[in-house]
Amino acid sequence: MKRIRAEIEINASAERVWHILTDFEAFPQWNPFIRQISGELKVGGKLDVFLQPSGQRGMRFHPVVLAAEPCRELRWLGRAWGIPKLFDGEHSFTIERRDANRVRFVQQEVFSGILVSLLRSTLGAAERGFGEMNEALKTLAESSP
Repeated sequence: MKRIRAEIEINASAERVWHILTDFEAFPQWNPFIRQISGELKVGGKLDVFLQPSGQRGMRFHPVVLAAEPCRELRWLGRAWGIPKLFDGEHSFTIERRDANRVRFVQQEVFSGILVSLLRSTLGAAERGFGEMNEALKTLAESSP
């Protein structure tokens, strides 16, 4: 198992951060890591996600939504080639309310499966992508609505 995590303080309401995070149509305009996303934002819903860490080839996958709790958490499970326990990634976005206009945003992924040890070196690009996305989210959320 391998975990990567990036967190950031954002001077904006949980509602504003959630709105930006779930406005999938706008992702290509601001998100340097998750370039496209579409699908059903509900537990059990399927998403179509295209990731492209800076300087890397992109990757498309189709995770299943595990949690979609407004203003708190979005979490999904992606599987390589749809095969369980080969290379699974449980990705989460958590919004921790600090006060009315300040949150901690945490993005993390827990990887498991038999291929994790072989692909460990490629996860650095994903970790960098988390940080870049978090920074872009902060910039957008803190700008005038």
